[in-house]
Amino acid sequence: MSTETSKPKRLLVIISHTLTSLVRKGEITPRYYNPGELFDEVHILMTNSDRPNPSDLQETVGRAKLFLHNIPIDRGPFFTTLGYRPRLLRHWADTAVRLARRIAPDLIRCYGNSVNGFLAVEIKRALRVPVVVSLHMNPEEERVIEAPNWKSRFLALMLRSVENATLRDSDIVMPVYESIRGYAERNGAKDIRVVYNVLSPHLRQKESYELHHPVRIISVGRLLRGKNPECLIRAVADIDADLTLVGDGPLLEHLQRIARACGALGKVKFKRSVPNDQLCEMLPKFDIFAAHSAYSGPPKAVLEPLLTGLPVVLNRCDVQPAVELARGEGSWILLVPNTKEGYLQAIKRLAADDELRERLGRSAYAHARQQWAPDKMEATVAGIYDEVMKKSH
Repeated sequence: MSTETSKPKRLLVIISHTLTSLVRKGEITPRYYNPGELFDEVHILMTNSDRPNPSDLQETVGRAKLFLHNIPIDRGPFFTTLGYRPRLLRHWADTAVRLARRIAPDLIRCYGNSVNGFLAVEIKRALRVPVVVSLHMNPEEERVIEAPNWKSRFLALMLRSVENATLRDSDIVMPVYESIRGYAERNGAKDIRVVYNVLSPHLRQKESYELHHPVRIISVGRLLRGKNPECLIRAVADIDADLTLVGDGPLLEHLQRIARACGALGKVKFKRSVPNDQLCEMLPKFDIFAAHSAYSGPPKAVLEPLLTGLPVVLNRCDVQPAVELARGEGSWILLVPNTKEGYLQAIKRLAADDELRERLGRSAYAHARQQWAPDKMEATVAGIYDEVMKKSH
């Protein structure tokens, strides 16, 4: 932190998501928006009308002063800019540039790459402030897997030129897993650093691998087409096990019908939402974590149980296997076909072999601590911020 006589260090964070929803879900990570407490002031600019309570977010910036700003974008600019054309969006961006002049930030940070990224590079162009953008998904992959409706596909198409402009003009682009690197490279990013999501510091190591009866299985994730745990539910119907399914989404009612139809309804506990701190407390109490993901990157919901030392069962990705997980197949994670039989055999194997279950869990914990421990990821991000600010002077 700066001394009283020096100019305070200021970070401008620009986001498109709503902070209120993160507070409601309990997904508040200490210093998430101020890693290493590098900054004295953190200004969060939202491209929406969300009005979170600042006191609910203070933990995310540590000891820094927190300021919240809104420059919402609605349907009006979509039509007047002919579908978010960069040249025509600059009139809307002028408001953000004026705000940034008053703030005088040392660095601009974007979480995700949408119209928030466009504001960032416009401010950079005007004020010569460095920009760091993190990518939390591969939009190309998302469009294929989730098969959105025509309106969503059209909006994604219109945003592509804005996304590409941000990737080209950002100083550093940080994909949160290796498989996003190719997307960033193809679209003009120059300096790419893979940095995993900063996970909750409240995750704790599993202490006992003594098996419960019935076997306790937990699965966490949004109930979307690309994360459909239907085969896992069908597998649980044929084994002495209880499955806790944490997550909400458009497939919830469909999955409840599947559980009823296959005889697993009494074995599956559906929880739409669990606060993140409570989930961190729950994870080590289970015997196995199992999930499905069609995405090529390791979801945050899978990294967390690995970091507790839970034995993890995940499907092999049909598209492009996650590099981070494929390397650990059989040594610290079990990868199986996305079929009822694939999950069933893996669960039976882990339940029957105490030595394997414990070895897999302890190896997962050791690997996860080395690769994406929260303190390491926070230090990595802080180091990147420091590097890019020094280069800009």
